[in-house]
Amino acid sequence: MQRTPVNPWDWSLNLGYNQAEIVTGTSRQLICAGQTAVDGAGNPQHPGDMRGQIGLALDNLEAVLDGADMGLGNIIRLGIFATDVGEALRHFDLLGLRFGAHQCAPPMTLLGVTRLALPGLMFEIEATAAA
Repeated sequence: MQRTPVNPWDWSLNLGYNQAEIVTGTSRQLICAGQTAVDGAGNPQHPGDMRGQIGLALDNLEAVLDGADMGLGNIIRLGIFATDVGEALRHFDLLGLRFGAHQCAPPMTLLGVTRLALPGLMFEIEATAAA
């Protein structure tokens, strides 16, 4: 898979993502449902702890990717939903640590929402991956 960043402006690079990417040389695509901070039985974890929820949501995303023989470096698009955008942004270093290790800065959108599917959840991340 070849990725070519498209950044008419460079401000998004400081936040860890490209404005767009041209992706070529793929043979399959994975569309992931939103991943949240739930355990293996679907029970919400880390109540009131945005950092803990982001970390577990990323762990769960990696588990889904692993099930498709992919990893974070295969992600070509992210959608992020947070009940408190400011608080989520304070912990975006977690995304930088995870994606930076793969030198991956997929295009993303961050949306503020009033609530997520289960009470107590504050962060959800959905992804499209390709290989």
